[in-house]
Amino acid sequence: MARYTDPVCRLCRREGAKLFLKGTRCYSKKCSFERRQAPPGQHGVRRRKVGDYGMQLREKQKIRRTYSVLERQFHGYFEVASSTPGVTGENLLRMLELRFDNVVYRMGFAASRAEARQMVGHAHFALNGRVSGIPSQQLKPGDRVEVRETHRTREPFKEAPDIIRSRQIPEWLSVDPAKLSGAVLTAPRRDQMPLDLNEQLVVEYYSR
Repeated sequence: MARYTDPVCRLCRREGAKLFLKGTRCYSKKCSFERRQAPPGQHGVRRRKVGDYGMQLREKQKIRRTYSVLERQFHGYFEVASSTPGVTGENLLRMLELRFDNVVYRMGFAASRAEARQMVGHAHFALNGRVSGIPSQQLKPGDRVEVRETHRTREPFKEAPDIIRSRQIPEWLSVDPAKLSGAVLTAPRRDQMPLDLNEQLVVEYYSR
């Protein structure tokens, strides 16, 4: 499976925003973006006017990199979102939020989406009572996620209850830290999804 293997901090610098790709490090003084916000490359800051296409492209890349989705898969999400009743941009973000790995991250079981993707891929979680190792699997209201009973004593989950209690869990999810389980209550509304992402620019990008 193809995946991005280069340093992820350069992605934040390229997009000019913190994408929180390295978990707790992004909240500390060690955050590379806080220390050096110039775009990556040997020529440093490049001052040039950004047109409409440039803004649309950068926002598309920002959303895609935030959720760690490759280009072909992201375009597939857009095609499904555009053919689904409702607002295309909101449908797109909702599909990304309901990915299995993102739900695990939102519930507080992982410090970053990359870590959540790895945990799901290593079959640490059960979905509705059955083991699932597909990070891109789409969840729906009523689905229940839990750490497998035989995995709860493993290193990643020893301090998980305390970490979960310190996290702000979205309203569309419920989590039981003691049982290391949670559920999808409803599909997220737009005001319950990241407000710093402008999905309309992505719609304009693909509608050229």
